[in-house]
Amino acid sequence: MTPDLSPIARLPRGGLPPQAVVVGDPARAAAVAELLDGAAEISYHREYRTFTGSWKGVPVVVASHGVGAPGAVLLFQELAEAGVRTFVRFGTAGAIRAGVGDGDLVIAEAAVRDDGVTQQLVPPEYPAVAAPEAVLALQRAAAEAGAPYHRGVVWTRAAFQPGLLPLPVAAYTAADVAAIEMEASALFVTASLRGLVAGAVLVIDGANADELVDAAATGGYDPHRDVVAEGVARGAVVALEALRALAEEEIR
Repeated sequence: MTPDLSPIARLPRGGLPPQAVVVGDPARAAAVAELLDGAAEISYHREYRTFTGSWKGVPVVVASHGVGAPGAVLLFQELAEAGVRTFVRFGTAGAIRAGVGDGDLVIAEAAVRDDGVTQQLVPPEYPAVAAPEAVLALQRAAAEAGAPYHRGVVWTRAAFQPGLLPLPVAAYTAADVAAIEMEASALFVTASLRGLVAGAVLVIDGANADELVDAAATGGYDPHRDVVAEGVARGAVVALEALRALAEEEIR
C-alpha cells in the first residue's frame, strides 16, 4: 500500500479542496468535472473516480462512490480525512410523493436510515439530517437555475431491486416522504459524526420502487430518458452553485 494514498479510494492523504460533489456513477463524476475549470483526474480505483478543478473560482472535488451506502461511507470518510468539509450528494432517486415528476430535483432535508450501514455505526434513533445551510443553498441554486424542485425527507434504502419483503411504501407516502434513493442517509450521518456540512440534491428518474412502476404504461424502470438527462444537466449546475455559495458564506 502506498503510504501517502488512502487505502480504498486511493486519494491523497491531505490537501484536497474543502468542497466536494459526490455522485454514484464514475461517468457522472467525469461529466460534472467537465464543467470545471482546470479539471484533472487525480484517482480512479474501483468505483471511486476523483477529479479536482474549480467552479467560478472555488476549488472543488468531484468524486464517485458507486452504488449503495456501505461503499459510499468509505469514500466520505477518506475525503474528510483529505480535507473535504462540505459535501453535496448529486444523484438520482425514484419519486414517492405525488406531484414529483421525472427530471425534477428533490432537495433532501433528512433521510430515513434504511441504508444498511449506519445502523452499525450509531443507534437507529440517531437522525440523518442535512445541514440547514446546505438545504437553503441548494434551494436558492435550483430557483436561480429555473429547475423544478421539491424539498423533503428521502428514503435511503440498501436494497434497490424488489425483494422477498414487502416495501412500506404506503406508510412513507402517508408520511410525505418525497423519494427513494441509496446513499443520502449515510452521508448525513457521516457528516454529523464528523462535524461536517452535507446536503443532497437528487434527480427523479422514475416513480416509486421498481415493483410499483406501471410497466405496461411506462415500459418499466428506465433512467436513460431525455427528461432524466435534462434534469441531470440542471442538477449538476445546482450542486456546484450551492457549493460555491456555501464556500463564500464560510469565507465571510
